[in-house]
Amino acid sequence: ICAAKGPRPRYPRVWKTKKKIGTISKSLKLVDCIKELSNVKEEVYGALDSFIAWELEFPIITVKKTLKTLENEKEWKRIIQVTKWMLSKGQGRTMGSYYMLLNALAEDGRIDEAEELWMKLFSENLESMPRIFFERMISIYYSSEMHEKMFEVFADMEELGINPTVPIVSKVGDVLQKQGMLDKYKKLKKKYPPPKWEYRYVKGKRVRIRSKHLDTSGDGKDRDTSGGEETNKDSPGLYEGSDMGTDELGDGVNKHEFADVCSSKPYSETLNPSILA
Repeated sequence: ICAAKGPRPRYPRVWKTKKKIGTISKSLKLVDCIKELSNVKEEVYGALDSFIAWELEFPIITVKKTLKTLENEKEWKRIIQVTKWMLSKGQGRTMGSYYMLLNALAEDGRIDEAEELWMKLFSENLESMPRIFFERMISIYYSSEMHEKMFEVFADMEELGINPTVPIVSKVGDVLQKQGMLDKYKKLKKKYPPPKWEYRYVKGKRVRIRSKHLDTSGDGKDRDTSGGEETNKDSPGLYEGSDMGTDELGDGVNKHEFADVCSSKPYSETLNPSILA
């Protein structure tokens, strides 16, 4: 406060600095440094060690931002190298880091290493394994046509009481249909029916919307014959549980296709007997 008992006047700066020492600029510099290297392990590890040589503490935030940038650019080999180097230093041993490494190994086609990492994590975190790991492994086995191992992962989910998501049920059901196990497919659909409602946040508000993952094998009341918009009579109540109208969603959002998302809400109806027993 100045002598006039008012706010002190602020004058605009007459100079500007271009020198940035934040974690963002450091991570970008590290990304540029890594991209210029070859795939030799000793060269990559040596460059990373020299980058943090003058740091008093391990720059975990900088490394995490570097990994996120590499993930956006789909540099899977570099993600594997940086993550393994970080873990060898005893840093960043979180489930997020392990999931990024698992995803990078799968995207790079190194299924054996991804499976080895999965078995190690699953044995160490038997009752606290996040559902996203099960979903990723089922997706890996589904794309690799390793159906027996996919059934094993799904059976582990049921034994641990983890409710599968809609994509998991869809992949397992598709394999059961291809192998002609229609009785087990019907049990699967009965035990894990598609959710009628989904939840999504729009402009900070929690909106309940009708799901489009309903079973279309019935009389076709949930959708029209063209597979497009829903034709339920109570469609005006699409966003029940919220006072937000469809006009508030903005012009960039298709109101009718807004429900085409996977729900993270667990299924409400589950039965005790196992599907694949």
